[in-house]
Amino acid sequence: MVLKMTIQTRVFAAVLGTALAAPTWACSICRCGDPTFNALGKEGIVQTGLRLALDWDEVNKTQGDPKGDFDSLTERREALLVAYGFSPRFTLIARVPYSHRDLTEREDGDVEKTSHSGFADPEVYGQVKLWSSLFEGDVGTRSSLYLVAGVKTAWGENKASSNGARLDEHVQPGTGSTDWFAGLSGSYQLNPRSALFASAQFRRTGRNDFHYRYGNATLLNFAYEHKLGARWDGVMELNYRDAGRDKTDAAGARDSDTGGSITYLTPRLLFDAGKGWVLRASAQIPLSQSGLHGFQHEKTVLNLGVTRVFLQ
Repeated sequence: MVLKMTIQTRVFAAVLGTALAAPTWACSICRCGDPTFNALGKEGIVQTGLRLALDWDEVNKTQGDPKGDFDSLTERREALLVAYGFSPRFTLIARVPYSHRDLTEREDGDVEKTSHSGFADPEVYGQVKLWSSLFEGDVGTRSSLYLVAGVKTAWGENKASSNGARLDEHVQPGTGSTDWFAGLSGSYQLNPRSALFASAQFRRTGRNDFHYRYGNATLLNFAYEHKLGARWDGVMELNYRDAGRDKTDAAGARDSDTGGSITYLTPRLLFDAGKGWVLRASAQIPLSQSGLHGFQHEKTVLNLGVTRVFLQ
């Protein structure tokens, strides 16, 4: 079957998802999914040259007994993603997030609210194509497999304080730790209008200067993409996360209300505005939270974004 890579197809592909990149949220409040897949597209990785994406999202979570002591956290985040393809086989990607966090703590009937904003931890990673298969006549790629590996730096703010006292760990924009991650992703073109994408990744977290360590995490993603028209495209994803409990001190004490597993359903809509600009919107809806440890509840995550593809 012959597939011609038109400008619209390239823009669409560049938005639907590349291989995976680790989310930059701490594991006790992180969500599933793949920010690079959301921003650039399964074919974006093979393109040479520059691509930019700007995202806004909001995540809400509560930890602790809702009838007793609990914490409620809302985070709104803007993230700039910069990707440069040096060749069809290798792309280097960087993400720089800025975080706004509002924490409400209730203990023994007393309620305390804390807010803080600042730069979160940037991450840098590379993606390499390991293998691909072509359609007959060498006119397009039917399937491909990629390796991704990188680091989440400890460069974000993790020592924010008020009146001489350090703010709660979950109000800090950055985790204060260096995390390493690696994984595989692959895609399969079903026909000129539809494709599948899947990825798996493991994230190894580090300990920060205050002896806090967020749990290691495994992330799985599966997506179906389909062109809805000349300018509109749709994606339906399943996102899964399994994370260990956070360790709160040098002795390795664990927070019982962190970690566990959760699955999300994520519908996404994309609009090709022309000249390399694509607008995006999605909602990440929790399907099952029964696997979360202790008392935890995660709400629907909203995401809005814009991508600029500099076509060659």
